[in-house]
Amino acid sequence: MRIVAGRHRGRRLAAPEDQSIRPTADRTREALFSSLESARFGKEGGVVRDSAVLDAFAGTGALGLEALSRGAATAVFMETDRTAQNLCRKNIRALQEEDHATVLSCDALHPPTRPQGDGSDSGACDLVLMDPPYGEDLAPSVLAALASAGWIAPGALVVVELEKKERFQAPESFEELERRSYGRAALVFLRFT
Repeated sequence: MRIVAGRHRGRRLAAPEDQSIRPTADRTREALFSSLESARFGKEGGVVRDSAVLDAFAGTGALGLEALSRGAATAVFMETDRTAQNLCRKNIRALQEEDHATVLSCDALHPPTRPQGDGSDSGACDLVLMDPPYGEDLAPSVLAALASAGWIAPGALVVVELEKKERFQAPESFEELERRSYGRAALVFLRFT
């Protein structure tokens, strides 16, 4: 598993030795970030650069670290599994992104209330990346919980990775913009209104 593009392009990421964590495939990650860096979602030059990113169900941190590599300002990684947290922290250190990354030991379904910003903004994230376990129908409840706890800024772009065959209905306040399939995975692009 490697960083696909940006200043850390080609750098290897530590991955689990077993199948307990399912990182987003490099090909899917590449397609995701190509979409995010296009003007398709209303921002010239894409939505990654200078964004505050939330990587929910972070696992190894591959999604958030890819965003940092491509110019995101900050990334918060939410993960409950200790092995995954350790891998995520190891990958953050390896890429020397400690000043831009925060790992929270928390369940995205029951997130802590988001700390407020310094007065210049709400402190909420404008890009949210979610890769919940396949087949558990967690995404709608997690999106509602994250929004309620202040993690998602108004107008934020949210991307949810699901198993292609999973049914998904966006919760109220989320508008589905696009859905794309890549092998076994489907990416659902949403706007928080």
